Formats: sequence, C-alpha cells, structure tokens
Amino acid sequence: MADEQERVQPSGVWATAVGVARVRALETERENALFRDPLAQAFATAGGLWPSSPPLPDDEAARRRRQAVSFSIVIRTRFLDEVLQQASASGVRQVVLLGAGMDSRAFRTDWPEGTRLFEIDTAAPLDFKASVLRQERAVARCERITVAVDLRENWPGALAAAGHDPAVPTAWIAEGLLIYLPEEAVELLLARISAQSAAGSRMGLTLGSRGVIERFGADAAQGSAASLWVSEMPDDPVDWLAGHGWEAHSHTLRERAAAYGRPAGTPQREEQPGGLISAVRRQNASRFPGRPTPKGADD
Repeated sequence: MADEQERVQPSGVWATAVGVARVRALETERENALFRDPLAQAFATAGGLWPSSPPLPDDEAARRRRQAVSFSIVIRTRFLDEVLQQASASGVRQVVLLGAGMDSRAFRTDWPEGTRLFEIDTAAPLDFKASVLRQERAVARCERITVAVDLRENWPGALAAAGHDPAVPTAWIAEGLLIYLPEEAVELLLARISAQSAAGSRMGLTLGSRGVIERFGADAAQGSAASLWVSEMPDDPVDWLAGHGWEAHSHTLRERAAAYGRPAGTPQREEQPGGLISAVRRQNASRFPGRPTPKGADD
C-alpha cells in the first residue's frame, strides 16, 4: 500500500510510543484486560514490533525491569482512562493529549457529544499515526484535532490557533512524557498548562518515581526508553502541584493495580516505575502562587 511505502519509521524518543502500543496490544488480548485498544496492534505492526517482539535480555534483572515497565504502562493507561471519564462526567468537553504518540483514546473511548480532543506532538509521529489510521479506516468518536508542534516551542499558541478555548475547562493528559524532560522543561510545561486552564480543569500525569533512573536507566541499553529518562517526580508532587494552583492526588502503581484486581505480585514497590497523579484546577487559583513565572510560560 502507498501508506506503507511512504510511512516514516519510528526513531528517537517518539519511537517509544510504538513500544507502548505493543504493550497495550498485549493487554488487549488478555481475557481479563483492564482496557481494550483495537488500534494498538496496528501501530505496533507498522512500527515493526508485531508479531515479533524485542529480544529478551540475558540478564534476569533486566527481564524483571522490562516486566515492571510493561506493568506500569498497563496500570497507567487504565488510570488515565478513569481520569478522563471523571472529567467528562464533570462536564469537561475539551481534552488535550500532550505528546500524544500512538494514543487512540479518540477512537476507543465513548465521548459525550460535543467533546473536542486535541493531540499535540511533532509532525513525524502524527504523520506515522495518520497513515495507520487511514489503513485501518479508523473513525474518531469525537472531534479530533491534531496539532503538529514541538513541546519545546510555542505549543500554547499553536493549540489556540487550532481552536482550544482556555476560558472553559480542559482535561490535560501527559502520559509517559515528563520523565523525558529536564526539570526546567517540566516546570515550564506545567506553567503553560496552568495558564491555559480554567477553574474545573482536570489533569492526569505520570511521573518517574524517586530513584527510578538510578535503578532502571543507569544500565539501560543505548536507545531504549529507559536510557532517555532524565527527570523524576518532586519529593511531594501534591505540594508541587498545589503551588501551581491544582488540587492533586497521588497514587502508586501498586495501589491502583490492587484496586483493578491486578496486584503487582513479586516485584517490590520501589521497583515499579512511575507515579500516577490526578488533579483539578482550583477556583480562583492565582497562576503561580509563591513561585516565579518560568520564562516562556506566556508563549
């Protein structure tokens, strides 16, 4: 097919999105799946990760780390699905996926009428994704708007030009994203989100747990997802978000896994990468109480 011949193959950081899709495809095949993603296998196939799988590492510790990362992807997917369901139930009709990658929620979620979903990512993954969606004849269940822009650039301006209205509540999702950004970029991203968020906005974040880079990233294979991790969660993410005007709740993977009937099992708590955050924008929240406004937050 023409799409297959023209499709740019995944590379760099965004290639990890295809690996995440493969994990979602494997979960979808389970009888007791925590979610169903009918497009995940197509994304993994287009990226060369299905039906073949990456070679298993010889080291038992490396295998356990891979299993832990896959486990975290499954649990965080279900968790963020719930964040969005709660946002919809509260009346939010704008959704923004930051670093959307191969996210297929526009296609697999039953959205209320009037929902507008914006997917922000660079052109390469959006083009790759579009070719797969055409191939699969996928039809979005809401108004889906793609915004091709680098998150290091003026993405709020590009988002506004695409039709986002900061005067009404928005549900923001940053899944598997912040761990790839240096601390200063994380602060700027959150400042920009906050500046575009009306009271009642919702947010779902995944954060690298304390010590995860030392445990998983230090000896990770070059080019692997873990080798690209650069930042971890603040010591107190709830307090950190409160300083930006958000009322947040922090959840561990083990807590949510147990709630979903998928206990973590053998791995110890500290071996599970990622933290799960849900937050609501407070009424009359000042933009950055007690904090200097990061340079570029108004861009």
